[in-house]
Amino acid sequence: MRHRVQPALRREISRSRHARESHRVYARAVCKDLVSMLRGAQRCSSIFTRQLAGRAAALAQSQILPASLAPLAVLRTTLAADTAPAGAGSPSTTFHSFQAQSIHTSAVWWANPSPLDDEDDAHTKEHKVVKEAGTPDGDQKSKKFDEGFISPHRGSASNDDDDDGEFLCLYNSERPVYTTEYAESVKPRHKDPEKFHEKTALWAVTAMRSSFDLFTGYGPGRMNEGKWLQRIVFLETVAGVPGMVGGMMRHMRSLRSMRRDNGWIHTLLEEAENERMHLLTFLELKQPGPLLRGFVLLTQGIFFNLYFLFYLLSPKHCHAFVGYLEEEAVKTYTHCLEEIDADMIPEWKDKKVPEIAKHYWKMKPDASMRDLILNVRADEACHSHVNHTFAAMKSHDDNPFVKGNHMVA
Repeated sequence: MRHRVQPALRREISRSRHARESHRVYARAVCKDLVSMLRGAQRCSSIFTRQLAGRAAALAQSQILPASLAPLAVLRTTLAADTAPAGAGSPSTTFHSFQAQSIHTSAVWWANPSPLDDEDDAHTKEHKVVKEAGTPDGDQKSKKFDEGFISPHRGSASNDDDDDGEFLCLYNSERPVYTTEYAESVKPRHKDPEKFHEKTALWAVTAMRSSFDLFTGYGPGRMNEGKWLQRIVFLETVAGVPGMVGGMMRHMRSLRSMRRDNGWIHTLLEEAENERMHLLTFLELKQPGPLLRGFVLLTQGIFFNLYFLFYLLSPKHCHAFVGYLEEEAVKTYTHCLEEIDADMIPEWKDKKVPEIAKHYWKMKPDASMRDLILNVRADEACHSHVNHTFAAMKSHDDNPFVKGNHMVA
């Protein structure tokens, strides 16, 4: 037994020694490669730094270098001093010669390669940095664009260019504009459900509408100005959710799949923006109290998450749901118009339309509340048609709607 074991031990020891030697050789090779790579990276970074510093020094001499890049020019002088031959200028002399160069610090130095030193240039006056800003002599209470304190956004306009200067803060993607004839022709329509997702969506909308009407006391002869505004404000906070959720979901899918969305995102986000403008318009007429605000907060938290989950499972159901929901909105605004025509809301007879509505729908200066309701109803009819169409399409189909067109044929 003893003579049989010894050869096996010798083979095992020989095998382990060979493995250790192989590991040492491999480790040496890896270390050698790493050292070689580090040296190459060091040489490349040195060359790149010298080139970048040289470019910075050239920009400084042409007086278009911003102050933030001044350290690179200093680095260039330092590198030049390190590599300069004997008898060349000292580093201190080179540095002081660089300090004597004037550095331009305008906010638009990249847009205009020439120095913006002409005080008569309107473009210069609009964008140059205020020298007194942040100093005791500077007026920090009025930091306006026309004073040059901040370079204005390229998409912003001035009050001289737009008569509606009060509403320059409204960054609307599209503004629906309807003719009087079209707005008057909009009537409630109903799409008969044929498929399963349409039937379930109609059942859900019917159940929600019946419950909400019962809870709020909605019905013919029961409404007044306060109840109408309260109902409209609440419903518009809900109506603005589906478009945003749908647009967000399709946007995220386009990002992770790295494919085009075929135009749906814009239409859905435009719908959400339109509903939000409805809300902002009626908020000019009535500010909700704490109870309504709390109810809106609760409803939005529930509805947003439910719609988000259902849109993940079946976008067809969600678009059909919104289509039937907007059908009910058209019915509601038609009922409101009937009460206005019957003089059942006397407060709206001579009430002025909020300026934000005139700006958004491009309404006439003497527009009435009836004109406002007509425009809102036309928007809701458009949303119903769009979502019914989306519900009948596949998710990868092209958007059939023309940008900016809100009229339903």
